[in-house]
Amino acid sequence: MSKTINVALAGAGAFGIKHLDGIRNIDGVEVVSLVSRDLDKTKEVAAKYGIGHVTTELSDSLALPEVDAVILCTPTQMHAAQTIACLKADKHVQVEIPLADTLQGARDVVTLQQQTGLVAMCGHTRRFNPSHQYVHQQIQAGAFNIQQMDVQSYFFRRTTMNALGQARSWTDHLLWHHAAHTVDLFAYQCGSPIVKANAVQGPIHPVLGIAMDMSIQLKAANGAICTLSLSFNNDGPLGTFFRYIGDTATYIARYDDLFNGKEEKIDVSRVDVSMNGIELQDREFFSAIREGRQPNSSVAGVLACYEVLHDLEQQLKD
Repeated sequence: MSKTINVALAGAGAFGIKHLDGIRNIDGVEVVSLVSRDLDKTKEVAAKYGIGHVTTELSDSLALPEVDAVILCTPTQMHAAQTIACLKADKHVQVEIPLADTLQGARDVVTLQQQTGLVAMCGHTRRFNPSHQYVHQQIQAGAFNIQQMDVQSYFFRRTTMNALGQARSWTDHLLWHHAAHTVDLFAYQCGSPIVKANAVQGPIHPVLGIAMDMSIQLKAANGAICTLSLSFNNDGPLGTFFRYIGDTATYIARYDDLFNGKEEKIDVSRVDVSMNGIELQDREFFSAIREGRQPNSSVAGVLACYEVLHDLEQQLKD
């Protein structure tokens, strides 16, 4: 594909705006349609980014013949069904993490993608952050091997708020959303499947109906282990922080930044063409469309993550 790739973006909230900012830096791509629930707010965002078509219904965007691809930044509970709708409409699709909130939903998406041959990608951003790419390159070169990953994923979300502190209509989930980042990244970085997984969770919130604290242990087939602590109760530094403990070094990754074990910053500015993980994620999506291939973090490529999440959910229910 040599022509401009025309994109519809669904979800004009915090993460949708991150994608719009990233796409501004990518040549040959234009967002032509914006979908979100609040029409007035959606029009405001569309005006800021020069997007001509605005709607509150994804089906309206899918009906536009000029739309080649869709990026879904919508509530978790809608991801699988909306991804399937995009594929059925003959549109390439990138859905933000998680791919689904059930294993069956994830499997249904993968089955349809394989039938259509379209590019279908899930936004497992950690694969694209320059910090994690640097570690991955060290592993690929044989210069570093993970012995343990220690991960903290901490937020202060005792109400339904998004990353901008704005109210939203859906409830986030520690297991199916935030744990998905680490479960996938651990197996991806180790180059080895997860063979053992355990989880415990704290009390269920009386209003939100979800666990606000969770602890997960993972073991890969090659012997590496991972400890993941997650909380929506943490009133302190927010975000997800990864400590890679290996045989030759220790690395601490904070989104796109990387430090060694002594908290000395490592220059990752030359790892890729940008320091923005979301932009790099989008670049991979559009490159895969142009090159007629499946991308890194294709829906089939991340399915194993959702199999592990399903097993952990069953543990927690039992």
